[in-house]
Amino acid sequence: MTIGYITHDVFMKHDMGQHHPECPERLSAIADALIASGLDPLLQHHEAPRATPEQLARAHDPGYIEAVRDAAPQEGRVQLDPDTAMNPHSLEAAERAAGAGVQAVDLVAGGRVAAAFCAVRPPGHHAMRSRPMGFCIFNNIAVAALHALEAHGLERVAIVDFDVHHGNGTEDIFSGPSYQGRVLMTGTFQHPFYPYTGTDDPAPNMANVPLASGSGGAAFRSAFESVCLPALERFKPQMLFISAGFDAHVEDDMAMLRLTEADYAWVTRALRNIAERHAGGRIVSMLEGGYALSALGRSVVAHLKALMG
Repeated sequence: MTIGYITHDVFMKHDMGQHHPECPERLSAIADALIASGLDPLLQHHEAPRATPEQLARAHDPGYIEAVRDAAPQEGRVQLDPDTAMNPHSLEAAERAAGAGVQAVDLVAGGRVAAAFCAVRPPGHHAMRSRPMGFCIFNNIAVAALHALEAHGLERVAIVDFDVHHGNGTEDIFSGPSYQGRVLMTGTFQHPFYPYTGTDDPAPNMANVPLASGSGGAAFRSAFESVCLPALERFKPQMLFISAGFDAHVEDDMAMLRLTEADYAWVTRALRNIAERHAGGRIVSMLEGGYALSALGRSVVAHLKALMG
């Protein structure tokens, strides 16, 4: 199975300050792990384009997009929220992070690759329709999923989010009545934990499972087998999107779940099987969290090997 790998040099230039966990070294760790594993030459490499204003506006209020552009500094650094900052390269990085998802959809829908992984920064799943949050500026996975619906005419897409934090921004964008029957969001997250959402009256198209602190692979796999995978089977998505956060890894001290590379490989194989049955194998995966650098690199390798089959 040919896998597209989409990234860009500008992602390394987005820097939110010394000791910030969402750091450029995250992508270096992934790149090094891909080379060491021998996977790198097997991937079809692409440079992420900038998302257009029209593509961003499918997921975000135009006024918010303009406010982000107005806030972008020419020098120094500005805070968008307590956790999210911009330097002079951050606007381009955020636009290309969203654009990577658009390009991935085009590649997969056009049959040029069977699946695609976007190694991007900043991440996206906390970005809401009209505000940044939690290291995220634009909601990359939402922009990608909406591109599949609007530009490629798909009727049903599913988003699977296994980041340790609930994807509250993705839920905010897709919980409205116009997306019922068109977008399913499912996955797992630690709870109670930042951003303290995902459990109160979720929308009918949300099937997410909170996991208690200390949960490991058994609880994670059980959640997918009992809730997430059956929901995907019923929904029959025509393209499957993954918010691939690897911060639930046991070595990641940003959170308190205890997953390993084997768990990420297992869930990826399960999702690939769903995609093969209902979506012609079409998967777009986008990097979200993951802050223990060695664990992040190893987990992405396991994820991509499982995508390849």
